[in-house]
Amino acid sequence: MNILIVEDDARIVSFLVKGLKAEGYATMIVRDGAEAIEMPASLLEDLDLVLLDLGLPGTDGREVLRVLRARRPALPVIILTARDDVREKVWGLDSGAADYVTKPFHFEELLARIRAALRAQDQRASSELVVGDLRLDLTTKTAWRAGRRIDLAPREWALLEFMMRNPNQVLSRVQILSHVWDFDFDPGSNVVDVYVGYLRRKLNAEGLPSLIQAVRGAGYRLLSPEPVP
Repeated sequence: MNILIVEDDARIVSFLVKGLKAEGYATMIVRDGAEAIEMPASLLEDLDLVLLDLGLPGTDGREVLRVLRARRPALPVIILTARDDVREKVWGLDSGAADYVTKPFHFEELLARIRAALRAQDQRASSELVVGDLRLDLTTKTAWRAGRRIDLAPREWALLEFMMRNPNQVLSRVQILSHVWDFDFDPGSNVVDVYVGYLRRKLNAEGLPSLIQAVRGAGYRLLSPEPVP
């Protein structure tokens, strides 16, 4: 298991590395926010969990969390910080952090929280679809894009699930009708176009590319964009 420690306090870094190594975890160290944000995709993909301080020099931990959620939405991030204000905790958890631990902390408790976050990640992996920066939780029928929650109506998530199971493939209106509506529907109906429009508006976010592409005379396809850098 590979854990990234984003922390500028040398004493805490040394303490964490020693303790995690004794428990069989491999660690990577980043001491400022900018370095964490600029981490190569190849290294980011190898991570299993992140321990993130909020009070970092330069780029704040808040921005680091936002970028990490955009680049790898399912990567567990545990905030490890001296900021104990309730509003900070609520913000962190609402922003997609798996947990929030305040300093000073007991290492045994942190280990338990790490194990819990990794277990939850294993469970989520079997009940999620991920395409680029888009994630669909098949249990809650909720989508996330770049760390932003998207609530879907039943027909919308059925449509999104079908498209996410067939990324980059052109799906005809007839195919979509038969898989999403589950009964013979008037082929001349514009119901597919209407619901694709609903879904597009919910998935699109400022500064991010559109995910659903219309292919003239053929249907629609869900693009798989590169993760946000």
